[in-house]
Amino acid sequence: MLRIEHLTKTYGDVKAVDDLSLHILPGEIYGFIGHNGAGKTTTLKSAVGILAFDKGDIFVDGLSIKSDPLACKAKIAYIPDNPDLYEFMTGIAYLNFVADIFGVSADDRASRIHNYAEVFELTSDLAQPISAYSHGMKQKLAIISALIHDPRLILMDEPFVGLDPKASHSLKELMREHCSRGGAIFFSTHVLEVAEKLCDKVAIIKSGRLIKSGTMEEVKGDASLESVFLELED
Repeated sequence: MLRIEHLTKTYGDVKAVDDLSLHILPGEIYGFIGHNGAGKTTTLKSAVGILAFDKGDIFVDGLSIKSDPLACKAKIAYIPDNPDLYEFMTGIAYLNFVADIFGVSADDRASRIHNYAEVFELTSDLAQPISAYSHGMKQKLAIISALIHDPRLILMDEPFVGLDPKASHSLKELMREHCSRGGAIFFSTHVLEVAEKLCDKVAIIKSGRLIKSGTMEEVKGDASLESVFLELED
């Protein structure tokens, strides 16, 4: 579903990502772990076509993000760590705007908006301007907008930040449902307990380089993910 091959991205003399290769299969929830500045956000932004990169290639469902970016983006949803929404719009106007971009039919968008807004308890707020939303409400709206076109691949950067416990639980359930239907999820997180319980596979990145990856059992063995991460980060 997502194949990252020898990704390298530099900023001046600094290699933010250094020869990174990962393969996320359909049905997998894949966690991406590393300290601040390790290269997680750069990798995610490169994978969704926001950032150009220096070497390597990235494939979404077999298509290159370099040579066929629009076709790739039609299959992708991306939730950044800080939702950047059009705050002059109301919540419902923003969701319809996103649905228009992806060509979602009137019936499908109405059903999905209704269902996801109910799940995240945002229905009564959709008529309000986004500028009046709290950070958590903006995060919920960004999640709904990402799901509205039923993407094959979802990439998320710290998706649980700002969510209340109920919304976090709902997001985890939606992530599992999405992958049970053959989709795939690649997300970064600092919440190692969530990653340990939720992810099928995990990758640990340090200073732009992949230092360990595989199934949760392969990466952590009999230890906790936190202890493995701290040991590898030393």
